[in-house]
Amino acid sequence: MARTRVYRNGVLEAEDFPVQQVSDYLQDPACTVWVDVCAPDRTELAIIADELQLHELALEDAVNPHERPKLNRYETHLFVTAYEVDLDAATGRLSNDPVAAFITRQALVTVRTSDTFDIDHVVRGWDNSSDLAKFGVGFLLHGLLDHVVDSYFEAVQSLDDEIEGLEDVLFDDRPRDAEVQRRSFELRKSLVVLRRVVIPMREVVNALMRRDLKIVDDAMAPYYQDVYDHVLRATEWTDSLRDLVTTILETNLTIQGNRLNGIMKKVTSWAAIIAVPTAVTGFYGQNVPYPGFSNAVGFWTSSGLMVVLSGALYIIFRRRDWI
Repeated sequence: MARTRVYRNGVLEAEDFPVQQVSDYLQDPACTVWVDVCAPDRTELAIIADELQLHELALEDAVNPHERPKLNRYETHLFVTAYEVDLDAATGRLSNDPVAAFITRQALVTVRTSDTFDIDHVVRGWDNSSDLAKFGVGFLLHGLLDHVVDSYFEAVQSLDDEIEGLEDVLFDDRPRDAEVQRRSFELRKSLVVLRRVVIPMREVVNALMRRDLKIVDDAMAPYYQDVYDHVLRATEWTDSLRDLVTTILETNLTIQGNRLNGIMKKVTSWAAIIAVPTAVTGFYGQNVPYPGFSNAVGFWTSSGLMVVLSGALYIIFRRRDWI
């Protein structure tokens, strides 16, 4: 079922009226109409298209969940696609929910492929800024884009927190290499998804501020500029986090290498110490007469050599922090 609203001279006049009445309201230049449909079928889209003369290619793109964020210009309307994002802190996976918008001089039509897109939050934003409703479609579109861009900031902030937690795990006294690698891979995938929807959004907002489109007037221009600045910040933040995750992976490999070198030094040091008794007992194990052969002096001499040489090696390795 479609949700509808109509503003007359900036004042909310009616809600949830039939879509068939949209064209009647649009006959009054003072009216601005919003229509929202979720997972529409062909019949619902046909009714809306007939009311607003929407292009068939834009209708196809509206129900395609794999479109990139973009702005298309048609003869009777503009078409925008965008994505709301949400990060699952437990798994580190980023989900994205598409929304398509048809924009005319007096109407905004939003099409969602699923109910996971929080359109209620957008409506609450409109109600909280009702003093701007007099600016018509520019006001409604700003509320929608502002909600989408805010979801970018929430996601990137959550990713930043996750990466900070990963840094603590990286330098933990107990090696947790498998966890670091798994979480780094998940966060990197989420950043790739986020970057895929954030960067094109910069072009969308910038294009909407063009004067020849006549969507954003002078009064709403600062609000759109604010959204544009937020998109730029989200883009830069996403790129910096992506580089940081790469650095964490490289640092983890370096730490593993350093840890392995330390282990090798210890193993080699103990092997050298153990080799001394082996060498001494091997020498004195010769089946030939030698000084102290078959005598207690030979036993004490060999034992003394083993203790002294092993102790000397232990002290030397200890001073060099090899043990």
